Amino acid sequence: MTNLSNIKKHKKPYYFSRTELSIILSTYSARVARGDWRDYALDNSHDAALFSIYRHAHETPVLVIEKRRLRTGGNSLFLLHDRHKTLNKSSSLESVISYLNNLPRLIYAR
Repeated sequence: MTNLSNIKKHKKPYYFSRTELSIILSTYSARVARGDWRDYALDNSHDAALFSIYRHAHETPVLVIEKRRLRTGGNSLFLLHDRHKTLNKSSSLESVISYLNNLPRLIYAR
């Protein structure tokens, strides 16, 4: 019976907490104000929540912040991806956001 309840428990969608989402949106809004980013998307599954960041609305994401459910315990792993690789991973969202804030700013030719 315990195995069945664990399976049902892990089938529930995985989300960012209100606090985590507030931290992410604060960083996102500052970069929108600077003209770096334009759009975002939130996605979730039973083992991950994703915050995708877009430069333009009709592109692939420039960056993705992922909150992944760990199999051991109730902890989460936060990852920062660009289009091709994982840039940073940590058990702390603040660490991932700090890394994101220290990335060089892209300058686009017009």
